[in-house]
Amino acid sequence: MNEQKILRNQLFKYIRSNLLIFINVFIVFGIFMAILVRNITLSSVEIELKENCHNIKKILRELDEFEIKSNDEEMDGLQEYNVLANITNPKILCIVRNDDGKILTTNASFMPNEAFEDFDFDDEKINKTYVVIFDDEYFYKGITIDLSDVTKSTTGYIQILLNIDAEREMIKEYQRIIIWSVIFGIGVSIIASINISRRSLAPVAKVLKQQEEFVQNVSHELRTPLTIIQAKQELLLSDPNAKIVDKLEDISVSLNETKRMSKMTKDLMTLSRGDSKQMELNKEEVEIDEFIESIGKTYREIVEIQEKIFSLDLNYKKVISIDTNKIYQVIVILLDNALKYTEPGDEITIKTYPKEGKCIIEVADTGIGINDEAIKHVFERFYRADNSRARETGGSGLGLSIADMLVSKHGGTIKASHNGEKGTIFTIKLPR
Repeated sequence: MNEQKILRNQLFKYIRSNLLIFINVFIVFGIFMAILVRNITLSSVEIELKENCHNIKKILRELDEFEIKSNDEEMDGLQEYNVLANITNPKILCIVRNDDGKILTTNASFMPNEAFEDFDFDDEKINKTYVVIFDDEYFYKGITIDLSDVTKSTTGYIQILLNIDAEREMIKEYQRIIIWSVIFGIGVSIIASINISRRSLAPVAKVLKQQEEFVQNVSHELRTPLTIIQAKQELLLSDPNAKIVDKLEDISVSLNETKRMSKMTKDLMTLSRGDSKQMELNKEEVEIDEFIESIGKTYREIVEIQEKIFSLDLNYKKVISIDTNKIYQVIVILLDNALKYTEPGDEITIKTYPKEGKCIIEVADTGIGINDEAIKHVFERFYRADNSRARETGGSGLGLSIADMLVSKHGGTIKASHNGEKGTIFTIKLPR
């Protein structure tokens, strides 16, 4: 229950942290895009405005005799200005002002000059772009030319204004798109954060589950021998005047259970070192056939005493690099299993041969075998296909887990399969 609460709290922390990261990324990206679109759009307007300003200056220099006078007086200069207005961009509004800033004429011939009186004008903003707001509704980008700087005979100002309402609407539309994109991205981020957090937490959940199962299994395995030892010791205490010879059976059972606990403790330490990556391999070049044959000599006598058949079929004929102590332990585990689950007359065989560039070691027996369901779990810790039989043989369900771990440390694999209609084959693949 506590583990589930811990996992749930950790999941919420992961989701929150991942979501904050995604939201910040989308918001920063959205702000960046909004600023970028705005700057690009307005800079294009400013470029267009300055190009028109340059063209007007160029024409004014060519028309150096151009002179600005009031609308009351008929002047050829006014006609020349109309020619100037006609060659500029129709989006451009040109307002000609005298030295005092009064409007003399515009290129908008369809509207009276008084209509433009409300346009802001500052004679200090010469050759600099600025924004003009007309009637609190229309926006213009403007630039002012000082005619005295351009021509020799004329003074006054030309105010060039470019309407940017369309550009402003386009920027707003882009901003709306970016905002909705950010909102959509945040929605996607919520889903992504949950999925990523769950995936990130999956290994932790697996470890916690394994840890819980491990503690339960160890407790279960230790409880039985401790109970037996306690019962036998209580029997001894109940008859303090008895002779040792009369209590040999109780003492023998206690010693056997103690040995089994000691072996299980040793196995657990081996697995613990493997899990924590503290186990180091001391590899050496070994003629594998000779190595297997030396193990076979040790076990042949034991097998024959049990009236079973033991054979070797060694055909690898090459040298491989292994930690001999670790591989010896693997072979011993497999042979012990074969001895436990075979009957007199059954056969135990060890084979070696090369395949696909690897060294194959097979330990096969013709014993009781393993059913289809159990064969999928034989390398799991504390797993035993037949608990009652394993109890009789002193098994703890750790041997094959240790074998799997030791083979994996060598970069190899081990698997169990059926030996035809009867028995089991354990196949080890080791790299050269």
